Amino acid sequence: MKDGKKVEEERLDPEQLLAKWKKNEQSLRSGRLKVFFGYAAGVGKTYAMLKEAHEQQEEGKNVLIGYVEPHARPETQALVSGLPALPTKKYEYKGIQINEFDVDAALQEKPDIILVDELAHTNAIGARNRKRYQDIEELLKAGIDVYTTVNVQHIESLNDVVEQVTGVHISETVPDTFFETSALKVVDIETEELLDRLKQGKIYHSENARKAMANFFTSDNLTLLRGLAIRKASDHINTTNQQETQKSTGIHSKLLTVIDEKNPDMTKKCLRWTARLAQALGTEWIALEILEDTSEHAESENSKLAAKLGGEVVTLESDNQRETIVQYVKMRGVTDLVMGKIINRSRFIRLYRPDLEDELVAFIPDVDIHLVPYQSTKYLLNNYATKKKNLRSIFTWKDFYMTIGLLGMATLFSELGSYFHIGDQNLILIFILFVLLVARVTTGYLWAALASVASVLMFNWFFVEPLYSLTVYKQGYPVTLIFMLLVALLVSNLMMQIKKQAFYAMKREHQLEILYELNKKYLVTHDQKEILATTAEYLSNMLDREVVLYGEEELKNPSGAPIKGPLRSLEELAVANWVFVNQKEAGFGTDTLMGAKALYLPVLSNGTTLAVIGIEKSKENPITDEIISFLELISTQLALAIEQNNLTSERQQILFENEKERMRGNLLRAISHDLRTPLTGISGSVETILADHETVKLPEETKRKLLVGIKEDADWLIRMVENLLSITRINEETMKVAKSKEAVEEVVSTAIQRIKKSYPDSEINVTLPDEFIMVPMDSILIEQVLFNLMENAIRHSNSQTPISVMVFATAKEVTVEVADQGKGLTAEQLKLLFSGMTKQNTPVDSKSGMGIGLSIVKTIIMAHDGTLNAGNRPQGGAIFTFTLPLERKEQK
Repeated sequence: MKDGKKVEEERLDPEQLLAKWKKNEQSLRSGRLKVFFGYAAGVGKTYAMLKEAHEQQEEGKNVLIGYVEPHARPETQALVSGLPALPTKKYEYKGIQINEFDVDAALQEKPDIILVDELAHTNAIGARNRKRYQDIEELLKAGIDVYTTVNVQHIESLNDVVEQVTGVHISETVPDTFFETSALKVVDIETEELLDRLKQGKIYHSENARKAMANFFTSDNLTLLRGLAIRKASDHINTTNQQETQKSTGIHSKLLTVIDEKNPDMTKKCLRWTARLAQALGTEWIALEILEDTSEHAESENSKLAAKLGGEVVTLESDNQRETIVQYVKMRGVTDLVMGKIINRSRFIRLYRPDLEDELVAFIPDVDIHLVPYQSTKYLLNNYATKKKNLRSIFTWKDFYMTIGLLGMATLFSELGSYFHIGDQNLILIFILFVLLVARVTTGYLWAALASVASVLMFNWFFVEPLYSLTVYKQGYPVTLIFMLLVALLVSNLMMQIKKQAFYAMKREHQLEILYELNKKYLVTHDQKEILATTAEYLSNMLDREVVLYGEEELKNPSGAPIKGPLRSLEELAVANWVFVNQKEAGFGTDTLMGAKALYLPVLSNGTTLAVIGIEKSKENPITDEIISFLELISTQLALAIEQNNLTSERQQILFENEKERMRGNLLRAISHDLRTPLTGISGSVETILADHETVKLPEETKRKLLVGIKEDADWLIRMVENLLSITRINEETMKVAKSKEAVEEVVSTAIQRIKKSYPDSEINVTLPDEFIMVPMDSILIEQVLFNLMENAIRHSNSQTPISVMVFATAKEVTVEVADQGKGLTAEQLKLLFSGMTKQNTPVDSKSGMGIGLSIVKTIIMAHDGTLNAGNRPQGGAIFTFTLPLERKEQK
């Protein structure tokens, strides 16, 4: 009854289960965002937001004001005072106290709906996130619904259009990706009404109102902004329908914008134009950045802008822009290519350097090319845009000395060749050879070009008549020198390209080698901690800085994590935990938790965070695009390794659970078999004795035999209960037992004493090793094993000959044999034994079958990490052998 009561106490009420399920569903659900959208300040966005919040509160929702900009309007203040508000967080900046939204307090309160005004606001220095929309992202991730407000001029993709229309540059913008799953509610009033409200001082104070009307709040500006807001809302509504249409028809577009690092302003215009087009079409788009060398290139502003606008940023390393674009367009199935078109480029420059878009038309005729016009001060005749480089990176003394030395050697070898009259044409080849050597051992095109020009001049000075003069009298030699210069320049340029390609190939080979080595390590790792430690070690050695990898267990309990190194402090662990939960990068170089000592990146797979990578910041060795790209590649391999490890663990757990179920089934079948016969015998004997007075009285001898049978069956049931109780000593979760070192001979002796009480006439021969052996075991369970095996031998041997118990010891295990001299085991019995006794079709009674005893023996031996075998002896009889390991295995 106590056990039944305990089960009832542990059983959860259905209402509690339902509440628990709803709570879990709420934690998994992302919050919904509702944006009150307008075209200017004063249209009534905050008022509409507060009014709807009151309606939600009346419906029973838990509504909380997170932050609302202070307003002097009495109707707005009345709505604010009617809702519970969260206290603001105070920051000090240059002696001024700033009140900001407290995102941590909001996450702790976790209301149904929270109101956060001014979406595009930039937080004070010291806040966790740089922008307010990043705070709202955390709230949405936590499953909290958010109401917020924003104006059309703060939308990133419309930033350039707003600046062109109004002449005012808006620095506070919100990424378009933030609105993808949001609900937009347009708050609109006539422009004349807005201007009247402004004149009445309902938006700004009188002095500020006059300034606003003279600059931003003009009738023309407001009319254009209103049109932009309505169009943006319309595009947002139509996006979902267009995406569904594309799915049903299979017709879709894919846009690509080329990032031109030489013209960042033109690229910004192209990116925003592409983002607007992609939103109108409801399609995906890519921003392609092609760099000659990513090893010294940090993430550009245009790459960040493309990501904010919702584009997929791809960075490729190549020195041939045209070929790279063509190949990438074909590989990704791009349908529309967006590029900037400089409208005031010099015609003279176009003669020797055609426009890239003109070349692409010929190579990818099936792709539509959209040209965004841009007027630039660059690309004029005397102001050709070139990639600006530091003079120190171009000129090095090492390259200077190598160039001078090789040209001097070329002159000496040519003097020697001239002495032996090998011919002027061969002297030219000597100089070209050393120009190739200059291109091979120096960095950059500069030294190869200088060497080409210098080789022509030196050949003319030392070997062309008249000697030691740049004047040429010999017929045909001017043409020869011109061709010599062209060949030297061409060959040196080809050498530099080959060298660069070899360098790229070497870098890729090095990355592939690291990936190959990591994959080999992953194959032999046993758990996630080992995978993370191996990856961190490889990345630390390759990047020459500290790299840490945090798993879920370490981040769940940061207070218990060891503090070792600059990235192992509790503060850094808190940053890594934020990245794990929010699935976004944070730390050094980002807009979130900027004061961290490292950049933290999440390792994601199917929307789940598996780990977090932390890379220590370094002034001498900054984190470049090449490092980020390689880390993304490593993250993919790491995610696959962790998932494979998890799948292996799950498979082992499933096999373990299946084995538990199989063993439980065996025990239940054996119990049903072994209980039936003795209970039937007891019941029949008792009925016979009770019916004795109704019929002819039974002889006393018969009664005695019936009572003896009842006692034997009762003793059998008692021993079965002892067997079943022994199973409870095995841990149900791990199927292991608590072991302690016990003497083998004492366990064997105790088991023989027990068997003698049940079978006093039995004869047992024992053989023990000479040395004293201590074996890790549960002595009570092993004693039960020996009892069951000896009882099985006595009952089923059908022989009066003694049974034998033999113990042998090796370096790693102890072997125990229990043998009889009976008729042995049949082939069917052996098959059932080794198959786990799961295919037994006929009942096995307690007197002739193997029954529950061997099932329990097998369970106990497996729990001890041992082995159990059965067979027939050559001289006749059955033999059961089990082993126990001498060294205790680690229990997981």
